Amino acid sequence: MSKTAYLFPGQASQFPGMGKNLYEENQNAKELFELANKVLGFRISDIMFNGGENELKATNITQPAVFIHSVISFLCRKNMVRPDAVAGHSLGEFSALVAAEVLDFESALQLVALRADAMHNACILNPGSMAAIVGLEDQQIESICASVTDEVVVPANYNCPGQLVISGSLNGLKKAEEKMLAAGAKRFILLQVGGAFHSPLMAPAQEKLNEAINQACFQTANCPVFQNVDASPHQNANEIKDLLSKQLNSPVRWTEIVQNMIHIGIEEYYEVGGNGTVLSGFMKRIDRSKTITSI
Repeated sequence: MSKTAYLFPGQASQFPGMGKNLYEENQNAKELFELANKVLGFRISDIMFNGGENELKATNITQPAVFIHSVISFLCRKNMVRPDAVAGHSLGEFSALVAAEVLDFESALQLVALRADAMHNACILNPGSMAAIVGLEDQQIESICASVTDEVVVPANYNCPGQLVISGSLNGLKKAEEKMLAAGAKRFILLQVGGAFHSPLMAPAQEKLNEAINQACFQTANCPVFQNVDASPHQNANEIKDLLSKQLNSPVRWTEIVQNMIHIGIEEYYEVGGNGTVLSGFMKRIDRSKTITSI
């Protein structure tokens, strides 16, 4: 029997109307949406079902919305095969932890909501952004980031071969752009994000989130969780908690995560929640022999 992995997307996978069909067609899903509304203290389901793209882009809405949609899609799918491994891209790691029964839905949602607010505040305190680089090898990008010593600019998302996203201060990104274009980069694409995620500029958010993570009750995972910080599988609750506490100011090693899953023999992949295109797109660049089914 082939091994199965469930992959959970992060920000940028949201879309208007997300989850509405689940709410209308599945009683368990409806109850979980109402629980989410109660935990958050406002009806996020109304925004998810009826809000526009701009409403869904706000960090304090996007992160819990994507989490809620992914987890409910997983928990309420009929005939769901127990995964042999799970992973989530950035925010998606929280969804993966629910799928692996490390955290329950309510506890994880509370952490996600706190994470979103803390990141929003960190973005105000330390303005910055992110950029995708096309046409340079990872080592070239890493070297150029390291050469900008008077500003913050670091590799943030190793999404797939040929696509590395960097993060940093606005001046740091400007200096990196000049150097990368001079080194032969085909494109330097400034992303429409709220701040410098997965960089040292997120330290204030990480500190606040860590307090909540340390107080939360983590269970032993029922399957390996491939985590963002080291791209390796973990089931021990304390190890998972420790790595999650480092996630916000560490790079997402998504390429390595998928490669490591392939190495241990995972054959079937499912992208759970979101618009179903983000992680599937990365897979095409990582290993074309593998496909991801969206659910």
